[in-house]
Amino acid sequence: MILEATGLSKYFGGVAAVSDVSFSVGEGEIFALIGPNGAGKTTVFNLITGLMSPDKGSVVFKGRSLIGMQPHRIAAAGVARTFQNLQLFGRMTVLENVMAGAYLRGKSGFLQSLARWPGSISEEKRIRQESLDLLSDVGLDSEADLPAAALPFGRQRLLEIARSMASGPRLMLLDEPAAGLNTAEAKELAGYLKRLREQGISMVLVEHDMETVMDVADRILVLNFGIQIAGGTPHEIQASPEVIKAYLGEDEQVA
Repeated sequence: MILEATGLSKYFGGVAAVSDVSFSVGEGEIFALIGPNGAGKTTVFNLITGLMSPDKGSVVFKGRSLIGMQPHRIAAAGVARTFQNLQLFGRMTVLENVMAGAYLRGKSGFLQSLARWPGSISEEKRIRQESLDLLSDVGLDSEADLPAAALPFGRQRLLEIARSMASGPRLMLLDEPAAGLNTAEAKELAGYLKRLREQGISMVLVEHDMETVMDVADRILVLNFGIQIAGGTPHEIQASPEVIKAYLGEDEQVA
């Protein structure tokens, strides 16, 4: 397993945002966390990526504990993340946003490349081409020279994913990547995530678009009020009475 989270718990003022949550993610697997708003999904992401420290529990990535590591060191170790609220550089171009993500694994660094330090020029050319390739993968290559802020919201989502991929991660944490996408864009996103899985990239997906989740996820964990209430394949989750009750109501079905 590339990621193992065991007994994760986080409390705020005595209220459990996450309580004793455990799961593992395999190499090249898409693992989904679903549940109503306030279920604790983003808190789990924050605990994995070092933005918060768990009150209890452990997070192990490729055999190494992530507890106590700074977020930038976790990212450098191979864990990338997108956010519910976009974290793009709006005045920079689409291409420059992706290149900024690539400098995390470069030798020269972002500021050195901007200053054109010796040795940085050849690396910048490589990063530029890799970034263009990533933009092509998500259908944004024709918009490479536009300011990121000029993109529609849904396409900004795709840009954030491309930028995260530029850091060369082995594990991607995707927080509602389909939010703001139209039906065609959501299908393109699903296809892209499947291609990443084929390349051996592991993913943990938080998403409210159940059509996307059921299309791409290998396994699903359902949270409700910070507690895991069900886990299994998409088919098993769709048939779970606990999930139907917590997520949609007694007489509905997860679709």
